[in-house]
Amino acid sequence: MKYIYGIFLLVFITSCESNIKPKKPENLIPKEDMTNVLFDMFVVNSAKGLNKKLLEVKGVSPEKYILEKYQIDSLQFAQSNNYYAHDIETYKTIIEEVKEKITTQRKVFEEIEKKEKEEANRRRDSIKAAQKKNGRIINEDSIRATLKIKS
Repeated sequence: MKYIYGIFLLVFITSCESNIKPKKPENLIPKEDMTNVLFDMFVVNSAKGLNKKLLEVKGVSPEKYILEKYQIDSLQFAQSNNYYAHDIETYKTIIEEVKEKITTQRKVFEEIEKKEKEEANRRRDSIKAAQKKNGRIINEDSIRATLKIKS
């Protein structure tokens, strides 16, 4: 009798498991395009967090822009995302590629920012050197004092 209950329990547990995989959509977004769409979505969501008010005032819908950019609609994106999400290995590959693109872009922007700071420091140093050469040393405190006197 124990074996019958054990077999019944085993059949019941395995029959409750959900292995429903969605059918491949007719208009499935190719893996490479899906990677690009998700990358843009991640970037836009990050930017939206920083400039939400500005986007709202301008009436910009970043998600709509991305969907138009890739000529897809929201249903096609949702179905493709759902399909890829059920294929764990493929989705993991897509996400890894997105992470790699984000890391690459971050390095590019950090390099640009570094060059801009170096250029700003170089300009500031050259201005200070020119002022010293002319015998005029101007700093922020002297400018503030001059502005107060004129007021």
